Amino acid sequence: MTVEATTERVLRMLALLQRRPSWTATELAAELGVTDRSVRRDVERLRALGYPVHASPGVGGGYQLGAGTRLPPLLLDDEEAIATAVSLRLASGGTVAGAGEAALRALAKLDQVMPPRLRAEVRAVHGATETLVGPGVEIDPELLVTLARACRDAVRVRFRYAGRDGGEYERTVEPVRMVATGRRWYLMAWDVDRDDWRTFRLDRMREVAATTWRFRAREHPDPVAYVQRSVTAAPYRYLARVRVHARPDQVRELVPPQVGRVEDDRDGWCVLVVGGEDLEWLAVHVARLRFEVEVLEPPELREAAALLARRLAAMTGTG
Repeated sequence: MTVEATTERVLRMLALLQRRPSWTATELAAELGVTDRSVRRDVERLRALGYPVHASPGVGGGYQLGAGTRLPPLLLDDEEAIATAVSLRLASGGTVAGAGEAALRALAKLDQVMPPRLRAEVRAVHGATETLVGPGVEIDPELLVTLARACRDAVRVRFRYAGRDGGEYERTVEPVRMVATGRRWYLMAWDVDRDDWRTFRLDRMREVAATTWRFRAREHPDPVAYVQRSVTAAPYRYLARVRVHARPDQVRELVPPQVGRVEDDRDGWCVLVVGGEDLEWLAVHVARLRFEVEVLEPPELREAAALLARRLAAMTGTG
């Protein structure tokens, strides 16, 4: 067998090992059209190139590609290549500092080696797509890594936090999960000093450091739901609850999760919980939903809506 054929087969084996967690020698031999002995030789060739291929003996065992000292070449099929290219294009406008530039570099490398037929499909998707993204706050990727490791390893984190009152405070927390809303990143954690769950904006954190203090995981609320309640209610002067004559999915299409929370109700209605600093602003945005609405609370929102209605009637000359 020629060197070129052997190299091609080794690369095919590497692609197979990337496709799923474990393969038996028999399965690899069938996929590659070779003997079990050839499979063992190719595994040794991959190991010689620096790619750790682990072997587990016994029933249920097999070959697994482990983590090495360098990133192996990723061998993608057509669908994976297109999905990766489109995802990199979207990531180039993300909220992680430096990630946009890194995504563009990766996209350039992928575009360079991509077959012309796939390149044409990716560019067709790009040409037909616009991304509607509001202004976001960039986050240092090192901060994300530090917090992600702390969540994984269950170790406490200390940092300085800028409060809404302009002050900066020392905080010690037991982190559970990070949640991204599309515009901002948040951390849900147990605040050790306040003995309660809290939500922290990552862009307000300073001097973040993971400690060596491990903590025992405790029962906690659903991180996504908890962060959504926090960002839609806690920062605002007014918290409104309105019943909307529409299905929850219809309202969620119009109200981003970082703006309002939609709860199931009954008989074709749902409840929208939304916060704001100004009652008239709330009345305008609720009215723009274009569905029948019943204000549950606060009563002042009904008064603001009535005042807005009188002003609109005066503008049209029907007041």
